[in-house]
Amino acid sequence: MMTRQTILNQLNAYLNHDLTLTELVAWAENALIEPDIPDDEDAAVLMDIVMYLGAADSRGFPLTWEILSDFLTRLGSQARVILQTA
Repeated sequence: MMTRQTILNQLNAYLNHDLTLTELVAWAENALIEPDIPDDEDAAVLMDIVMYLGAADSRGFPLTWEILSDFLTRLGSQARVILQTA
């Protein structure tokens, strides 16, 4: 099932380095095969974001901070950066 929360979870995992770009793209490509979007979700927004993520490993669809931030905003969330010493 594809929901705002599902996509937010994937983006959060990517931003926290729990998912690689390759894994994020693979998830998005798989999600697009048979998208199961509940009626109470904005299917157009979800599909737009997931389609972009499915192509994010190509030169024409970079995952810049601005793009990721826009996705989070469109999903009703926002990013907050906390720096940690490695």
